[in-house]
Amino acid sequence: MISKELRKKYIEFFKEKGHKEIPSASLVPENDPSVLFTTAGMHPLVPYLLSEEHPLGARLVNVQKCIRTGDIEDVGDSTHNTFFEMLGNWSLGDYFKKDSICWSWEFLTDKKWLAIDPERIKVTVFEGDSDSPKDEKAIKIWKKCFEKSGIEGKVYNKEKGNNESARIFPLPKEDNWWGPAGETGPCGPDTEIFIDLKKPVNFEKCPNKKDCKPGCPCGRYVEIWNNVFMEYFKTADGKYKSLKQKNIDTGMGVERTLAILNGFDNVYETDVLAPIVAQVKTLSHCYCEGEARSNPVTTRDGSNSGILSSSAQNDSIKTMSCRIVADHIRAAVFIISDGITPSNLDRGYVLRRLLRRAIRHGNLLKMPNGFLLPLAETVIDIYKEFYPELEKNKDKILEEIKKEEEKFERTLERGIKEFKRIELRIKNQELRIIEKGEVFNLYQSYGFPIEMTKELAKEKGLEIDEEGFNEELKKHQQLSRTASAGKFKGGLADTGEETVRLHTVAHLLLESLRRILGEHVYQKGSNITAERLRFDYSHPDKLSDEEKQKVEDLVNEQIQKKLSVSCDEMSLEEAKKAGAMGVFEAKYGNKVKVYTIGPSTSSGQTFSKEICGGPHVKNTSELGKFRIKKEQSSSAGVRRIKAVLE
Repeated sequence: MISKELRKKYIEFFKEKGHKEIPSASLVPENDPSVLFTTAGMHPLVPYLLSEEHPLGARLVNVQKCIRTGDIEDVGDSTHNTFFEMLGNWSLGDYFKKDSICWSWEFLTDKKWLAIDPERIKVTVFEGDSDSPKDEKAIKIWKKCFEKSGIEGKVYNKEKGNNESARIFPLPKEDNWWGPAGETGPCGPDTEIFIDLKKPVNFEKCPNKKDCKPGCPCGRYVEIWNNVFMEYFKTADGKYKSLKQKNIDTGMGVERTLAILNGFDNVYETDVLAPIVAQVKTLSHCYCEGEARSNPVTTRDGSNSGILSSSAQNDSIKTMSCRIVADHIRAAVFIISDGITPSNLDRGYVLRRLLRRAIRHGNLLKMPNGFLLPLAETVIDIYKEFYPELEKNKDKILEEIKKEEEKFERTLERGIKEFKRIELRIKNQELRIIEKGEVFNLYQSYGFPIEMTKELAKEKGLEIDEEGFNEELKKHQQLSRTASAGKFKGGLADTGEETVRLHTVAHLLLESLRRILGEHVYQKGSNITAERLRFDYSHPDKLSDEEKQKVEDLVNEQIQKKLSVSCDEMSLEEAKKAGAMGVFEAKYGNKVKVYTIGPSTSSGQTFSKEICGGPHVKNTSELGKFRIKKEQSSSAGVRRIKAVLE
């Protein structure tokens, strides 16, 4: 089965169950600032999961593009990707556990759909704790599903040692609980569906070979579907309150599912990744498979042999590099298409890291200069039918990749100079070892992979403190993860009063900028916490003090006018005809919500009309005083305002 067929089958199945299809949202979250990127299909639906009515009803289905960078170090193994597609279906206060589980079983096992052998399926459920009881309901439903296929739905019991014959595995919160995305928000127990490969992929990673079960790091069990029973709301004080609207939120990975259906042992053989990997091999003259190079090519250091010799890496490392290049260029293409450019901040930093990591591994594979551009074009060709925005944004995508590649080449040149400086420093020392701090600096500041530094050192008769480098790297990664985890707290995921107020004032800010600076101004992104609004917009120049004051005054004028905030549902075409602003059109369905600010009781004039998911205040009088704290550059042609309500 190819990706096109899998997407089609999934959408058709849930349409038959009364679901309405919605398009993929942008990778840049609009309503959930608790994450840098859209990491799951639920992020764009947060307002509706919290009881706001969706224009298309209570049953939804889609294919959502996602980015996850938390496990970037695992990319290149059998199952992990930075960018991936998530098949998802939702119930917004409609059906719950029984239908969700039974439909998943039907789609997976029925011959009309995926026809997976039921004998290969095992599932996990929440075992319960002080916050929520054991999910006996899910266990009961799963037992019936297995029994209909002639399989005894045994529940796992460690004391009985029945892990091989068991089908249902109760696991703790760290395994079978989803959310919230931020510190607060909707969440609940889940049930995860695994395919049993019948043998460990990596025996060394199996902590207990006699008790191997779903979730084991050995890779025997591959998770392909997660059904979240969203029935709680985690409050700021860490308590779990029952939601008045119970929801279903599911996610099924396209790449993993394709690998399972086709009998592949990794996702890089699927039709969405195999052509990219094949092109990497071609450009590196099959170097990543350990084959001899037939025709030398010019590499980044200007030689025909490259920085590393083939003996410096074994075939498995070369294969990992091939996969990392393919994964990272695919992710970069989609991120740039959704409006992000490389930078040293937030999403731009993630994009820069992906591109530079791809270049590093391409360098290890001795790929030619400019190799990212043909790879990017291959990504666009693979996906342009399903994601037409890639073809539309092709020139911009290629331009940004080319600029970043050229910039990194200059960085590598400086790195070579830095290495020579280190070499001269220790040339006459008795212990000719490059210290851990210097090795890490070459890695962090100049983008030198450890393999590159080792090979250069070997050529000069030097050694490196590799153990010390690894310690430094671990400390850096821990700090990075901690910073990322705490960077965006709160936000619309918790629909607190402050975030709702700031979300509303963002509409006033956009319209004020357009009236004062011109109609070339469009929203390029926003991030809202309970403390402040961060708003990115298109504009080439820094705001003068006079312009900032005018924007502030115009926003506050609308607040003082006590304008009403109203919402209407209409088709996208009707919204456009009505003059509604909309930046993220690619994610809109047939019906949209249009929020209008104004008229007030004393004036018939409308100030702002914008397509948005909400939530909002009812009247601008609830907002307080608006103040711009900072205005700065975000990226080329994009400015950023940080503002508060006092």
